[in-house]
Amino acid sequence: MHKRMKNFAAGPAGWAAALMAAALCAAAPAQAQDKYPSRAITIIVPTAPGGSTDTVIRQLAEITGGLIKQHFAILNRPGAGGIIGTTAITRAEPDGYTLGGIWNAPLTMTPHILKAQYSPSDYVAVSLSDSAPIVLCAKANFPANSGREFVEYARKNPDKLTYGTDGVGATIQLASERIFTRLHIKLRSVPFVAGAGQTLQSFLANQIDIYGGSIAPILPYVKDKSVKCLIVSSVGRVAALPRAASLTDLGIPEEQTLLWHGIIAPKGVPADRLALLENAFRKAAQTPQFKAFLASQSINVEGTSAREMRKIMDDEYAAMAGIAKSLGLLK
Repeated sequence: MHKRMKNFAAGPAGWAAALMAAALCAAAPAQAQDKYPSRAITIIVPTAPGGSTDTVIRQLAEITGGLIKQHFAILNRPGAGGIIGTTAITRAEPDGYTLGGIWNAPLTMTPHILKAQYSPSDYVAVSLSDSAPIVLCAKANFPANSGREFVEYARKNPDKLTYGTDGVGATIQLASERIFTRLHIKLRSVPFVAGAGQTLQSFLANQIDIYGGSIAPILPYVKDKSVKCLIVSSVGRVAALPRAASLTDLGIPEEQTLLWHGIIAPKGVPADRLALLENAFRKAAQTPQFKAFLASQSINVEGTSAREMRKIMDDEYAAMAGIAKSLGLLK
């Protein structure tokens, strides 16, 4: 009787303690869920699956996912030179769960040519993962054997040589014309909207004089000596192409344009989440696994900070506006 009365008297206090304990237990999972990232992160890639950008971003995402112990889901949104996918990136909820895995054209080039529903202020940089120069190559029987000889030959034959590009106002054309303008030479651009594969096949079939594109697809033909590469669009030379002149060799290092890939986020993502992402993607880019993958594609590792990537984007955006205007492509 006494024991029962004692328990009854202590009951309300015991119930209060029990309720508080239950509340704390219920709050714990909620707090755990709030820790970023608590679920998969989507990376929108503005290209079709299987291309260079897609494969690089997938490799980078896989490594980064292992570092932060979270899965990255790749969502391909191709179309309009990358504008469709980039628009989706900029319109995403700025919570850090939707990012963009992108190359430079939709950010620094295409918006000058086509109508885009975003501007540089609508996205923030996270990290630029890699870069590579474009290369200009000719068949083995081409009259010029060096970059300087190529320039002289082009000057003597204005508007007669043709070179392949990845589309009107796309990366290869604007990067090439940036060089040609400074060297006072004029070539005719032939766009291939299907990309580097179509450019390469047309070049090998002698439908165009000059291959303009990335290094990896052309390298086997350089090795068998059926093709010689004459100019790279970088400040420095490329070890795999010892005959190709750099822009420093040609006296115009400030006109460098590289093909690069990186991660961006919609404006408004909390600073602590951006910092976590920046750190993770930078570390992933420096792993032996990612470096080996890039080396197999003749691509250079970067792993920049967000601030460094932003400067590269802004400088290139301004430079490409001038090139687009000089070509009469500025919208």
